[in-house]
Amino acid sequence: MRHGNYKYKLGVKPQHRKALLKNLAIDLIEHGKIKTTETKAKALRSFAEKLVTLAKNDTIANRRVAFTKLNNASAVKNLFENVAPKFKQRPGGYTRILKIADVRLGDGAKESIITFVE
Repeated sequence: MRHGNYKYKLGVKPQHRKALLKNLAIDLIEHGKIKTTETKAKALRSFAEKLVTLAKNDTIANRRVAFTKLNNASAVKNLFENVAPKFKQRPGGYTRILKIADVRLGDGAKESIITFVE
């Protein structure tokens, strides 16, 4: 049974979904906030928060695990040196999703902004 095992499928295959979340997480770590659809932001939230929780304990092993998840050395360095130290005392809830009133013109998708909490 799959009670409680919900995953945002995003209408794509698993390989595409994994690459999409990886790229969104890299952009979020590098820029601090990104504008995307509401569903992608909700899917990214759990992925990014697990990375920040991992980065709060700065060890070589954790850096290697983060690199396998992101596959981007500059993003891993930024995560461990700039992003994670801000959240040392925070037990969770590192991201915030702000919904935008406008919809995307092409397909009418709801958009939102995902940011790190200050």
